[in-house]
Amino acid sequence: MKTISNGDTPPKAKNIVWHQASVDRFKRAEVRGHKSAIIWFTGLSGSGKSTLANAVNMALFQAGISTYVLDGDNIRHGLCKDLGFSDFDREENIRRIGEVAKLFLDAGIVVLTAFVSPFREDRNKARELVGEGDFLEIFCAADLKVCEQRDTKGLYAKARLGEIKDFTGISSPYEKPESPELIINTGEEDLDDCVNSVIEKLVEMKIIKPIS
Repeated sequence: MKTISNGDTPPKAKNIVWHQASVDRFKRAEVRGHKSAIIWFTGLSGSGKSTLANAVNMALFQAGISTYVLDGDNIRHGLCKDLGFSDFDREENIRRIGEVAKLFLDAGIVVLTAFVSPFREDRNKARELVGEGDFLEIFCAADLKVCEQRDTKGLYAKARLGEIKDFTGISSPYEKPESPELIINTGEEDLDDCVNSVIEKLVEMKIIKPIS
């Protein structure tokens, strides 16, 4: 379990003032016909987070909803390319993603994030950045055996041989969500059914209107 935390460190810069935008997320919601939200997919590597996030993204896009996907591997090619996989780096990775996701929320967009995000505390901090009802934690609950069977990159095999250190589920822990908005058994359920479950939750929470 990690013990180092830098997420609460105040800005180094002085003499800075927060400026309110002339157009806020609520005005954008009136124009677009839907609210913005952060949909946070979490689960082991190979649990289907990115697959589900992109499938939901497509369904929402086809319904005329403004969306964007923040994918774990993609983010590490740019914004977080200076980070590794130590507990400290994982925390900083999720801290940055939380802040970026908040910007998308303010821009009136339904942003979908697909990250292992193994530590419960880090996910909770991301939730605390935004208001009640703005953050949907979705646990992709495929078990370890299924995730290993799906592993086309061979990462689990390398981790079991000790070739990859700090690999979640093998040499680094994964803390399951205690009370996520949605639990989906992505190891057994059909992808279309998984997508429908997410869409139904968004409608239930009145973020979007029913999709015909």
